[in-house]
Amino acid sequence: MQISSMPLGYNHPAMLEALADPVNQRIIANRPALGVFPGKDWPNRLRDVLLKKEFYLGAIEKNYYFEQLVPPGLSHITTMMCGSCSNENAFKNIFIWYAEKQRQGKPFTKEEIESCMMNQIPGSPRYSIMSFKGSFHGRTLGCLSTTHSKYIHKMDIPAFDWPIASFPEYKYPLEENVRENKQEDKRCLAEVEELFEKYKNEKKVPVAGVIIEPIQAEGGDNHASPEFFQELQRVTRKYGAALLIDEVQTGGGPTGKMWCHEYFNLDTPPDVMTFSKKMQLGGYYHSEDLKPKLSYRVFNTWMGDPSKVILLETIINTIKKENLLDRVTCVGNYLLKHLMDMQKEHSNVISAVRGRGTFIAFNCSSPEARDSIIKKLATKGIQTGGCGSQAVRLRPALTFTEHHADIFLDALRSVLKK
Repeated sequence: MQISSMPLGYNHPAMLEALADPVNQRIIANRPALGVFPGKDWPNRLRDVLLKKEFYLGAIEKNYYFEQLVPPGLSHITTMMCGSCSNENAFKNIFIWYAEKQRQGKPFTKEEIESCMMNQIPGSPRYSIMSFKGSFHGRTLGCLSTTHSKYIHKMDIPAFDWPIASFPEYKYPLEENVRENKQEDKRCLAEVEELFEKYKNEKKVPVAGVIIEPIQAEGGDNHASPEFFQELQRVTRKYGAALLIDEVQTGGGPTGKMWCHEYFNLDTPPDVMTFSKKMQLGGYYHSEDLKPKLSYRVFNTWMGDPSKVILLETIINTIKKENLLDRVTCVGNYLLKHLMDMQKEHSNVISAVRGRGTFIAFNCSSPEARDSIIKKLATKGIQTGGCGSQAVRLRPALTFTEHHADIFLDALRSVLKK
């Protein structure tokens, strides 16, 4: 619902109850400037909500598992407001970490202090962030240099000369194109290595970090294999850069896990992981290594919002109480099965049905056909979205059931028949 931003749908009783609590109302009415004046309970709120472990016991087909809110292996958090400012400040954090490694513990020099005030080296070093074609990471100035999904986002805005690698473009159905898709992984990973070398040795703008979405959402709901992400992490580590996984749209449960990158079985946790949307506030989790050694280096007035943590705590408790991650997985499987059946019946109109949980998309025969389907579904009360050049994306709330899925499927079937 909305843009993957409504976890429990509209007017969930638990959310309204939380907002009616007089204690919570005082928190909402007296928003602190957390960067300088955090309330005495703020550290505990972070620990109890955003750094909470093993909050959810799930069971899929009698296989029990623990799910935790904090991404496994990431022990630190910096809260922000939105997805774009989360990525923007994560970039800063990565650049600081990379520069500190080069400085090897030495204090700032007089030349660094003076030159940074004039936007010159060495105080303002020439580092870069690698991103991928088709990606979307936000529309603030730095993030826009890593966003490559629509020209209207970028037109007339100056951009950094930072490396842009190819994201895998898979052939569907996946099970019929295993060899071709493995070759596509290799091609893209080879390009990543080439860009690391080029920007270090030729352009003299070394790559400090790599940012990637677990599923490219705005760019077309493009998926890549766990093996691709595993090897990308190894390549990134080989060149001494940080891996930033952008879970702004995939995070918070829509794929059936709190964090989509958990499906990838990475060798180690990513260095940084950003979030927003379903989480109600923005921010990023990061490793101990990326914690700046000095204060005020990553800073703004608000540094998050305690009122949004009230909502997030309610969301987490509701996910636990109603077993919503299990529901997302089961309903997602139900939706995928029926969409794949529909794809066979209407193969001239829709194709490449794909997804994890209820984070699902399919391609249409043309951009015009896609736009027509979205408009016709809207007249039937069904909210869908477009992404990429010709894909329809589904972003239901975590409370979406098979009953809701049937309503959608009936409406889509009716549209496709016409």
